[in-house]
Amino acid sequence: MNNPLPTVAAQSQDTPPGPAWIRMIPLEEATGKLKEMYQLALTPSGTVDNVMRAHSLRPHSMQGHLVLYRSVLHNPDNTLPFWFLEVVASYVSMTNRCAYSLTHHFANARRLMNDPARAQLVWDALQGAQPELAFAGKELAFLNYARKLTAQVGDMNKADWDALRAAGCEDGEILEVNQVCAYFNYSNRLLNGLGVTTVGDVVGYYKEPEAT
Repeated sequence: MNNPLPTVAAQSQDTPPGPAWIRMIPLEEATGKLKEMYQLALTPSGTVDNVMRAHSLRPHSMQGHLVLYRSVLHNPDNTLPFWFLEVVASYVSMTNRCAYSLTHHFANARRLMNDPARAQLVWDALQGAQPELAFAGKELAFLNYARKLTAQVGDMNKADWDALRAAGCEDGEILEVNQVCAYFNYSNRLLNGLGVTTVGDVVGYYKEPEAT
């Protein structure tokens, strides 16, 4: 039976429902630098996601996070398709068991793919740590690289780079995937370490495709 696609982030039964363990300053109470950063962090839906609100006690760190996040996932100068970068983000988050990032970013991947059958195939392949069931060529090479870089960072070697190049990956594309992987390893640890959940979030950056 197929594993269901994620809808909301799971919480441990030991975790009281709420947006985070850390105190987060509400938008309406923000002043000064924090108010400025909340304005910069607004999503297309006009909200501020909990991943950014988790920085509210130190808004200068929100600023750095926001710049990095937008550069690796939403910059038009990236050459790999946005849907695939979201798949890489999802695979890293699966590997780290970060429900928050997985919920948001597989929703993005699914909406950008706009193909429910394909999205289900990708989800099942990644859940089983068998990306070869849904990908081939350089996309598969990138996903294998991202998983190893996440789970076995100390074992990375020149052979991993050579495998990417042999699959047709260009250096600039490798850098894009490397940065998505590095960012999500950072973000996953921020989220899991502070108990951040999707409570109150509008899930996903992209809107659902319009029905045809």
